[in-house]
Amino acid sequence: MSPISKVAKYFIEHAQSLAAEIVETIIDRMKLEPVLLEGEKEQAVNVYAEFLGFLGRSFASKEVEAPEGLVTWSKKNGEQEASCRGKISEIIMRYPATRMVFAEYVMKVSILYGLTIEEVVFINTRINYLLDISINETVLAFERLKDKIIKETQDEINELSAPVVPIEDGIAVLPLIGSIDSYRANYIVEKVIPKITELSVTCLVIDFSGIQIIDTAVANHVFKIHSVLRLLGINAIVTGIRPELAQTVVGAGIDFSTIEVYANVQQALEEIKAKS
Repeated sequence: MSPISKVAKYFIEHAQSLAAEIVETIIDRMKLEPVLLEGEKEQAVNVYAEFLGFLGRSFASKEVEAPEGLVTWSKKNGEQEASCRGKISEIIMRYPATRMVFAEYVMKVSILYGLTIEEVVFINTRINYLLDISINETVLAFERLKDKIIKETQDEINELSAPVVPIEDGIAVLPLIGSIDSYRANYIVEKVIPKITELSVTCLVIDFSGIQIIDTAVANHVFKIHSVLRLLGINAIVTGIRPELAQTVVGAGIDFSTIEVYANVQQALEEIKAKS
């Protein structure tokens, strides 16, 4: 039996005990909090045991694929960190210590079984390849869940910052707060306007009192929303353009002449009632 075959057999037969030693060494090197590791430790040992067993079996093959357990574990780590509003760096920072510990164990085994330099390089290359896959899966899982959380949070913010307030039959107010970008404008078109039609609103007052900045991009979004409402047969009125915003509008050459504009919501409502 060749030396590397003996190492492979050693990894497979002693995978669980070696994994336990490796995990303890990593915990000690990283000075990780025992409380944080209570639920992870046993799982980590099992994953590293599978990792070592797969590594041993892979020595006979030129091709290598990551064990499913390692991929699942890596994804779970990334998702858990994202769901806890953590940082991906908290996980990534463990990998250098992990590489060092594996390299030390490989060196001990290589001396024990008299491996050549080429064989040691081969084993370390396999280890690093699988650890790199683990990093990739962890980061990708973290980013996917983080993006999902950000989108859900943004949707909640948009819903709170663009409430439809019914005033009386057929009349409602849409107070806008913060800033308007293409994402929020699309949200209003796709989510808020359907609510307006459900309320059988015929006249909507869009109040800009809470908008801090208005520019050409914001104006384009307003025109888009106004056009959609007009196509639905809803009369859209704009209020709350403060003096400094009005100056910006004029200075930027933004044309609001096609939109009915009033100083405030009260004035707009008085005009609506006067016309009805």
